[in-house]
Amino acid sequence: MKFSIDKHEKYAVLTLEEETLDTRFAPNLKSELVLLNSTGFRNIILDIHQVNFADSSGLSAMLVGNRLCQGSNGTFVVARSSDNVKKLIEISQLQDVLEMIPSLEEASDYIFIEEIQRELGAEGE
Repeated sequence: MKFSIDKHEKYAVLTLEEETLDTRFAPNLKSELVLLNSTGFRNIILDIHQVNFADSSGLSAMLVGNRLCQGSNGTFVVARSSDNVKKLIEISQLQDVLEMIPSLEEASDYIFIEEIQRELGAEGE
């Protein structure tokens, strides 16, 4: 599986450099998401702009990323999804589970807003 990781202070961007996210690549993606999360990245942006096809194992990998980030009080964002992948997510009724954002800039802004809200919530306790 070809991918790149761009690490920032508050989040990491994992860019999948494949046209498909299926049974061939989903296990590797899950492993990379686990590794990123276990090394301290509770906020992860999954950039799938090159992915034109995903199957149920690809969706499962995205859900693993979402669960990992939520479990560490973080945020998981799927960015720059193709129409085909968006349609699969909607058919699977996961649009309310997975945060879908059209651009990397908007995804990073979303994570910063989530971080501020968590910090404000922690101060109010």
